Amino acid sequence: MDKILVVAPSWIGDCVMAQPLLARLKARPRPPRIDVLAPAWSAALFKRMAQVDAVIENPFPHGSLKLLDRLRLGRRLAAARYDQAIVLPNSLKSALAPFFARIPVRTGYVGEARYGLLNDARRLDKTELRLLAERYAALAEPAGAPLARPLPYPHLMVDAAARRATLTRLGLEGDGPVAVLCPGAEYGPAKRWPAPHFAALSRALARRGYAVWLVGSAKDREIAQEIAAAARNQGTAPVFDLCGKTSLEEAIDLVSAARLVVSNDSGLMHVAAALDRPLVALFGSSSPAYTPPLSSRARVLHLGLPCSPCFKRVCPLGHFRCMLDLTPDRVLEELARLVPGGDP
Repeated sequence: MDKILVVAPSWIGDCVMAQPLLARLKARPRPPRIDVLAPAWSAALFKRMAQVDAVIENPFPHGSLKLLDRLRLGRRLAAARYDQAIVLPNSLKSALAPFFARIPVRTGYVGEARYGLLNDARRLDKTELRLLAERYAALAEPAGAPLARPLPYPHLMVDAAARRATLTRLGLEGDGPVAVLCPGAEYGPAKRWPAPHFAALSRALARRGYAVWLVGSAKDREIAQEIAAAARNQGTAPVFDLCGKTSLEEAIDLVSAARLVVSNDSGLMHVAAALDRPLVALFGSSSPAYTPPLSSRARVLHLGLPCSPCFKRVCPLGHFRCMLDLTPDRVLEELARLVPGGDP
């Protein structure tokens, strides 16, 4: 059996979009063993992917060189005798450990001039491979070979017992209809739908009998508190602010319990897609042509303004119309098309 080490990216969404690559590798006539070198926080994602045999912790924070420590890690990896390493990040640092481990075939895109570190260095054709998931999956093919399409969609496994335990710990009921709203976006405020819009949507969903859960990281607490407070002021059913109160694994459990999800372009958007939840994904400053949610049950809302996508952290023109003009009523209309019966 061949043994392949995949060096994972650092962002949640990018990790999810790496799964089609893993599926292509496992679909080979002789399925290889696949180990993933990933940050500790993303281990929960890869443990939910059926193609992954083991997760090895990558101990280096984003941007940290620590050359001697990477040499030590490479020597530890050498003991596993991998046949190939596939390096997904484009940084020079990410290619060091496979090089130090003397893995015979080291595959990846040229990136930061990594010719010496990668001996199977590919040049990226961005016109041919528009989606990030396609760019990753193409590394499973021999150099120069076209990417076979369509790609398999990402899929995260669900543990029903773990989900029940998460709901119990948080004092939540999962019996009635649940709407999960993901108001955060790590990159910056230009990717975030405004809090008053999320609050209006929360009120509309609560009136229709939904329990509304706000799910995100500790960095999303401020906007989540604003949403929950605005919903309370209107006298609607309570909105459960769960941002920063769960691990990533527990957040996956919560999203898996949802009847519908509304999310900014964020890591949790990709998690919801990989859990096959009915999903409305809100795009403003970023582009759905590059990192769309990969699911047949996902719908993208993007106004396509002349100034969008700008890929800025904050609206450079100061008007933020790409998100402000995307109204709660428009989102409700899209949800009605997704949910059986035509009315969320």
